[in-house]
Amino acid sequence: MTRMTARRSVPAIPQLHAHGTGYPGYDVCLVRLPQSAALARLAARTTMKCWGLSEDLTADAELIACELFTNAIRHSGRRNMQEPGHCRLTLERPASDAVRIEVSDSSTTRPAKREPGEDETGGRGLVLVAALAADWGVTRRQGGKTVWALLSAQP
Repeated sequence: MTRMTARRSVPAIPQLHAHGTGYPGYDVCLVRLPQSAALARLAARTTMKCWGLSEDLTADAELIACELFTNAIRHSGRRNMQEPGHCRLTLERPASDAVRIEVSDSSTTRPAKREPGEDETGGRGLVLVAALAADWGVTRRQGGKTVWALLSAQP
């Protein structure tokens, strides 16, 4: 997914992969670089449009995917400067009235929702996720964690 150059890693165009699990789902593995947050947004938009979901729900999914992916980039740490690592974005429809958005990374550090001060420039990502999602949480997995959000997709 990454084209290595002498100067830096560049994220490749995401390729969505369908799940064979009996319900719609797509996932993409992206390089853990700031530029990949835009690709996470694009992947969320594309998936939601393929499912024929509303523009409002699509905008919420884009924002949640971007916020969760940005948190993974900022807080999961790099193994070394030459290899930034990867995060996986997954979008699923576990039911006709629900969309689940997940971002998995290699860090075991749990994210914490906090209330940033008015002058702070960061720290609002999980506040936004909690406001838009019907539910959200963290699941530990071998080699890291998955942060997820559940959107209500009622017509």
